Amino acid sequence: MNKKIKLLIASLVGTSIVLSGCGSQEKVSEKKVETQTAPAESNSGEVIAPHKDLNQEPVPLKIERISENEVNVEMTSQITDIEIDKGFIYKAWTFNGEAPGPLIIVNEGDTINFTMKNMDPAIPHSMDFHAVHAAPSKDFIDVMPNETGTFTYPANKPGVFMYHCATPPVLTHIANGMHGTIIVKPKNGYPNDNEIDREFVIIQNEWYKYNDLDDMTNGVPSQVVFSTKALKEGDRNTNGDTFTLKDEPLLAKVGDRIRLYVNNVGPNEVSSFHVIGTIFDDVYIDGNPYNHMQGLQTVMLPASGGVVVEFTVTKEGTYPFVTHQFNHATKGAVGNIKVTADGKDDGSAVGGH
Repeated sequence: MNKKIKLLIASLVGTSIVLSGCGSQEKVSEKKVETQTAPAESNSGEVIAPHKDLNQEPVPLKIERISENEVNVEMTSQITDIEIDKGFIYKAWTFNGEAPGPLIIVNEGDTINFTMKNMDPAIPHSMDFHAVHAAPSKDFIDVMPNETGTFTYPANKPGVFMYHCATPPVLTHIANGMHGTIIVKPKNGYPNDNEIDREFVIIQNEWYKYNDLDDMTNGVPSQVVFSTKALKEGDRNTNGDTFTLKDEPLLAKVGDRIRLYVNNVGPNEVSSFHVIGTIFDDVYIDGNPYNHMQGLQTVMLPASGGVVVEFTVTKEGTYPFVTHQFNHATKGAVGNIKVTADGKDDGSAVGGH
């Protein structure tokens, strides 16, 4: 790539962007967004020309096990509209049209053959897996617009790890939506596997003024949000927004032992993860079975940090999960687990925080 093209790309990345279109991974609304809330207005900006009318349909993650210890993973980098607050659409830089990107699950000891197709017509993107041993200068390099790159690396440690775009400026790419979670399942499992009744993935992320590197660097997030990602076919799969997991809670029944795989993908803020109404019986920091703790009320997760927590719900009702940094909970980082006698939604109102 010559210097002129590099300078053009740098200027595009540093430019603010306007919001347009609509949609989310779980529910795609076809109605025109007519108004924006106050938080939405704080994110407005101008769209760079190659993205202005671009809203690429989400592309499903391709993951295929080709042997006992080898897996092929194919992803896209693309521009897709995400509804991050009610009535507010963010033209996100995404993996596979989701923000956070799709959940990747592999086994401890797997070799990952990773392919990324860059569908963005203007900007290079890349992939940094926190779960692997790699040479960043060779394995996390840029894939140019409309090109494809393939890389291979081992995943030798179990846990709950972040992945993200590593193209400079890295903060711009992550904060615009290019982040997600990869779970490396322990070879021998977790000690309580046979006691778990329900398990969910919870991801926390932040949103800033759209494509504004100064705000991402020096400002505070306008929204702090949760999403859930599907562990298996048929599970819930949402984007990071302020409302979905409040309005449509995760479901459990009285007496269930619940396991949460939690990842704070940031990019900047820590998460003080807490489930209101219970105590974490067992906690595995970064999701590694060797990092075992018991009886915690709150788990501190640095930006990129992961954890597995297990707890039991003993009564019917709504159990909010939050970051106990309540300035961030006020900005959206609240979700609900609804517990009923039979584990089904009984139609009762969900309490809020």
